[in-house]
Amino acid sequence: MVTKVQKWGNSQGIRLTKAALEDAQIRVGEEVEVIVRPGRIVIEPAVRVRGKYDLEQLVAQMPRRYTAKEEGWGAPAGKETW
Repeated sequence: MVTKVQKWGNSQGIRLTKAALEDAQIRVGEEVEVIVRPGRIVIEPAVRVRGKYDLEQLVAQMPRRYTAKEEGWGAPAGKETW
């Protein structure tokens, strides 16, 4: 696919065809990662993992002598009951 770099306001951009986005499995509005290498610009889907934590891994990162303590959050600010 050949396209042109175009000016849009104070920015520059390129347009990608629907087919190119489908082949790359990218949908309009999704985040992409732009990787700049000497003489190249690579655009790929952004990979973000949210909410997927391994409890065993997280606990393993805790200091061995860690002991939990009660935190003081101050007086009630509304109608909550403690």
